[in-house]
Amino acid sequence: MIDIEHLRTWIGRTEQQSETVTDAIVQRFAATFDAPAAARDGEAAPTMIHLCLAPPAAPTAALGPDGHPERGGFLPPVPLARRMWAGGSFVFHGEIRVGERVTRHSTIRDVRLRQGRTGMLCFVTVDHRIDSAGRLAVEERQDIVYRDAGAPPAPTAGPAPQGTHRMAMHPSAALLFRYSALTFNGHRIHYDAPYARQVEGYPGLIVHGPLQASLLVRMAEGLRGARPARFSFRSLSPLFDDRDFMLNAADAPDGSMRLWTAYPDGPIAMEASAVW
Repeated sequence: MIDIEHLRTWIGRTEQQSETVTDAIVQRFAATFDAPAAARDGEAAPTMIHLCLAPPAAPTAALGPDGHPERGGFLPPVPLARRMWAGGSFVFHGEIRVGERVTRHSTIRDVRLRQGRTGMLCFVTVDHRIDSAGRLAVEERQDIVYRDAGAPPAPTAGPAPQGTHRMAMHPSAALLFRYSALTFNGHRIHYDAPYARQVEGYPGLIVHGPLQASLLVRMAEGLRGARPARFSFRSLSPLFDDRDFMLNAADAPDGSMRLWTAYPDGPIAMEASAVW
């Protein structure tokens, strides 16, 4: 039984973390994405690096069996076994620059229950404000979903369309490990293949939702030659490290851009929209 009224007492809870953007973290971020690294003080840091800055740093002894911090601190103690990043949005206000102190202010906005195809789901919405040297750089909404143990339901949608622009991605174990290390993400589904298969019932390591979102934002930025002003995304089905997948993009009539990830013959895994 889930006591939703108790969980909703976490609404309004806040947390603050800070970190200085060093040339070293910019170099590691760029290397992870096979991108050139410009890392001199005062230069703009790469788009989406804010997801790698000032992550929660729980002691190893305080991690749960899935590698996440034990529940009941900043995030509510949802009594469901599995936790995933369900979606979110970004509003980009300004640059984060190398050498600046970045502070993330986080607030629990909402906690709600919903009946899914295989059981109860609990959604937690977190708002983040990311300041760089005291300037507002990014506003972010993060949607987290909790569900019961066991493999997720199989996708029911048909094959995804092909984008006007397409790029193949190889989700190697090294890429997933590096992104977990960049974000200090201990969730074992991204780097511990025996755990992912034998405990959570997946066919392989799961490609991070934030990693997919970062790849799509960077694709949109490259195609238009400018960072979007707004970007929103939603995870529909998982991607694993056992097959290459595609990044897709297509211009919309209103000037925005639709983006999505998918296997070449599979349904949409993540859908997104970029607006300039």
